[in-house]
Amino acid sequence: MEDELEPSLRPRTQIQGRILLLTICAAGIGGTFQFGYNLSIINAPTLHIQEFTNETWQARTGEPLPDHLVLLMWSLIVSLYPLGGLFGALLAGPLAITLGRKKSLLVNNIFVVSAAILFGFSRKAGSFEMVMLGRLLVGVNAGVSMNIQPMYLGESAPKELRGAVAMSSAIFTALGIVMGQVIGLRELLGGPQAWPLLLASCLVPGALQLASLPLLPESPRYLLIDCGDTEACLAALRQLRGSGDLAGELEELEEERAACQGCRARRPWELFQHRALRRQVTSLVVLGSAMELCGNDSVYAYASSVFRKAGVPEAKIQYAIIGTGSCELLTAVVSCVVIERVGRRVLLIGGYSLMTCWGSIFTVALCLQSSFTWTLYLAMACIFAFILGFGIGPAGVTGILATELFDQMARPAACMVCGALMWIMLILVGLGFPFIMEALSHFLYVPFLGVCVCGAIYTGLFLPETKGKTFQEISKELHRLNFPRRAQGPTWRSLEVIQSTEL
Repeated sequence: MEDELEPSLRPRTQIQGRILLLTICAAGIGGTFQFGYNLSIINAPTLHIQEFTNETWQARTGEPLPDHLVLLMWSLIVSLYPLGGLFGALLAGPLAITLGRKKSLLVNNIFVVSAAILFGFSRKAGSFEMVMLGRLLVGVNAGVSMNIQPMYLGESAPKELRGAVAMSSAIFTALGIVMGQVIGLRELLGGPQAWPLLLASCLVPGALQLASLPLLPESPRYLLIDCGDTEACLAALRQLRGSGDLAGELEELEEERAACQGCRARRPWELFQHRALRRQVTSLVVLGSAMELCGNDSVYAYASSVFRKAGVPEAKIQYAIIGTGSCELLTAVVSCVVIERVGRRVLLIGGYSLMTCWGSIFTVALCLQSSFTWTLYLAMACIFAFILGFGIGPAGVTGILATELFDQMARPAACMVCGALMWIMLILVGLGFPFIMEALSHFLYVPFLGVCVCGAIYTGLFLPETKGKTFQEISKELHRLNFPRRAQGPTWRSLEVIQSTEL
């Protein structure tokens, strides 16, 4: 009988997989792909934009800008991206509640289109201010998409694939970084005349999302729990899952809807006030901070100088940098495949442990580089290994926490907190890393190693495993962890007796 049913189930499974895959790609290409892409393309035209800024100022005033002011202008252009990301993260929650997950991602492309126009015409207009404003706008776009995309995909995926689907956000981030590094090559759009086109090329992934995402369903959870539209929820489930038996999943959604009945969406500051959300908020803050303070972004910043000292020709360093981005992409794909087998905790602990190990060896190699020339090659290997460790766990799993640990009413606010925290930490690391490098010299990675150790210990002791569980099951387990005494003795089991005694 099972053999007879198998062929008939196959087309439904294939349709389900195809629609889900298209949803992942449509959300990702205009979502976290944009974050990684715009983060990396700014490296290639650094000198060209600095020259343009100086030439523009000289044409306006008749005098060139002093070198320190050119650097200041460049620093502003770079730092406006994470500042825009912070604004976008604060905007993401209200957008997700008001417009829904899918519409928010579509509306978010307004920022990309506006930025691309500013970038494209900045050179003709002779305005470096247009470049600054464009960087701010693509930052807002990245801040919104990095929060809403994991929420949208996590709510649309079946529980047995939820982790893998949510991990796709990390894959698209890494893919965006690599594509930005490739497109920014001198042979492509990294030349002195083509940099406005390079910056404006963010329009392409935005246009692809605008063309594909409207054809795909909204989050079924949002439709049922937030909008109360059972028919639309059922239609979205049929589109995502096929025409099979949806009773079990619909029953789970109804349970979650009943649990949220009469509740309004929480505001970000309310998350810190409720004891029932204590462990979730602590995990979000600790592990979100650890991901940004673990030193991975600093490895990218330090890679060029290590490659240069190791004897890599200046013209070939750009290809070595592409290798670092490819490492993160490779491990993000591997993690996506294995996350539903090994779980979230194993990937996080393993990732932070590997980063601690290779970061320690990297520190030793830097200390010995003046005595032994081969340690420079060891330092190069450590850079790739450190990035591999980051991609295995922290890069993708951390982004799932806000989706899985919070219920429907708290999820948008949790994503706002997580996103704002990430961008603030990114700004602080960007500002503080040059001073850390100058003060600690070869021991600059010691603070980052401490963060990696703390991340591994916290995950092992306090983070519950969410693999293969429904949102309701996760909520019940977290409630038990937040109120341990109520689960211990029989006196706490009968709330009616306690209430009547108080009365």
